[in-house]
Amino acid sequence: MKMKSYEKTWDLDSIFEGGSKSAELRTYIAQFEQNLTELEKRTDEYEPAGSNDAEALSAVLALLDRTFKQVREIGAFVSCLTAQDVSDQEAKGLGSKRNELGARHASVLAKLDQKLARIDDGRWSGLLEQPAFAQLAFVLSERRTQAKEKLSLEQEVLINDLAIDGYQAWGEIYNTIVGKISIEVTEDGEPKQLSVGQAANRMSKPDRSIRQEVFGKLSEAWTEQSDLFGETLNHLAGFRLQTYKHRGWKSPLKEPLELNRMSEETLNAMWGAITKHKAPFVSFLQRKAQLLGLEKLDWFDLSAPIADADQSVSYDEGAAFILEQFSRFSPKMADFAQHAFESRWIEAEDRAGKRPGGFCTSFPDSEQTRIFMTYSGSASNVSTLAHELGHAYHQHVMNDIESLNQRYAMNVAETASTFAEMIVADAAVKNAASDEEKIALLEDKIKRSVAFFMNIHARFLFETRFYEERKQGVVSVERLNELMTDAQKEAYGNELAGYNPTFWASTLHFHITGVPFYNFPYTFGYLFSLGIYAKALESGGDFEESYNALLRDTGRMTAEQLAEKHLNVDLTQESFWESAIALCEQDVEEFLSLTESKVAAR
Repeated sequence: MKMKSYEKTWDLDSIFEGGSKSAELRTYIAQFEQNLTELEKRTDEYEPAGSNDAEALSAVLALLDRTFKQVREIGAFVSCLTAQDVSDQEAKGLGSKRNELGARHASVLAKLDQKLARIDDGRWSGLLEQPAFAQLAFVLSERRTQAKEKLSLEQEVLINDLAIDGYQAWGEIYNTIVGKISIEVTEDGEPKQLSVGQAANRMSKPDRSIRQEVFGKLSEAWTEQSDLFGETLNHLAGFRLQTYKHRGWKSPLKEPLELNRMSEETLNAMWGAITKHKAPFVSFLQRKAQLLGLEKLDWFDLSAPIADADQSVSYDEGAAFILEQFSRFSPKMADFAQHAFESRWIEAEDRAGKRPGGFCTSFPDSEQTRIFMTYSGSASNVSTLAHELGHAYHQHVMNDIESLNQRYAMNVAETASTFAEMIVADAAVKNAASDEEKIALLEDKIKRSVAFFMNIHARFLFETRFYEERKQGVVSVERLNELMTDAQKEAYGNELAGYNPTFWASTLHFHITGVPFYNFPYTFGYLFSLGIYAKALESGGDFEESYNALLRDTGRMTAEQLAEKHLNVDLTQESFWESAIALCEQDVEEFLSLTESKVAAR
């Protein structure tokens, strides 16, 4: 049977024709501005203690539902434009417009939240019992509670407005600098210019000299720009800390924990369990070093394949494998992924000029998604593709839910994506035709555990310590390098021969304005998805509907409530996290067993 072929470039014209010069987009923005003006008017007129307050609030929420979809639609399109071509100046201008409109929308929300906070508890309970508000009870109560912990309306609006050319601008400067970085390498005897995204893909090459050369040149590039990146990181953190100080928030973790709807007790239980169980993963790093003929792995060896051959997987082969494995667990998820491939919802072409990394963004008004990545044929590329399709499916099953209830947190968003990734990885191991293939696939699977338990832990340790020092003043580039190296040594059990001091500069997540501590939710999602995966294996044919029900609840529950309802577990106890880690340890045990003879033969 002939394998189906798919385009590697996405179609944006089906959303707004014309790219960054789209007349359709500008018409849509104008319509949004009209609706936003009406929302501002209705919010100003809404009086919580008025005679028709329930009717007025219902009208505000209906308009809010519409504008939420529109502002996300605009933001998603602009993100796609700036990612596909970092030199698109027209798109950058649209990015500024998006930030301006987003701040204006946030200011209306802040005003509404403050008005909700003035409603007395008795009246509030009565409102939530009415059919018009019952479905939004969780998210409205959450917003009302958070509003009570913020500054006055005027001050919060001022913060949002100043953030456009302050806070948000620092993130944009970072993206601009990264977009200009180019790495020159020699391939097939010819010099070739690579974007940082393309260069990063070379870190999984089997030839160590290539990895070492690319890592060295990347390190030089990040070091050359480190003064500028030090400015962006310090000012982003400084803006946050000043905001927190005026609100009376003591811990820099307060905002990310609230954004992820989880408690610090849960976060501590997760990291505590991981810290206690790192020994097997240190053993994996030691065995991998032996298999590569090294005394210890260096940073640029972490993504190296252990197979001698450069096992390349074409885009069409990767797509076919993902679709086959999705269908074993959820025909609906497989059908959705098939639609995404056929409709050109995925930008995967390996070319210069693209933003590094990968993402999935949703167009709730069009009920579409778009996936961005650079596909170069590695096993990790297949995993990334499955990961982003998991994100896309999550949004797909929520398209008919109220906009306010679609705003799920990052940690549970990462649950859907890592679950999809796990389906593919586990199936590949189980279907391996030989021990050699199984070893390679297990190694690729365990690398993800190492990433979540060690790489992400290093990011968390670095960011936690950086914020504490930033409270005392600007942190120098030299000190940032020290903090990063120390965090990596601790997270990896001091098991590497060399580390990556400028990782704070090269990692986009530290410079994203929308989400502080853009790290621990990944590890949460990975381990939480293991719990879901175990349940899927136990439940047989009943899994699909229960999984969709869990995803649909992600925007209207805390993480702890979600786990209790759908998995019957307590996330504040280390026992849950240890049981999930144990599944990863089984992979390590199998890997060590299969490779024992290879080491003995050396």
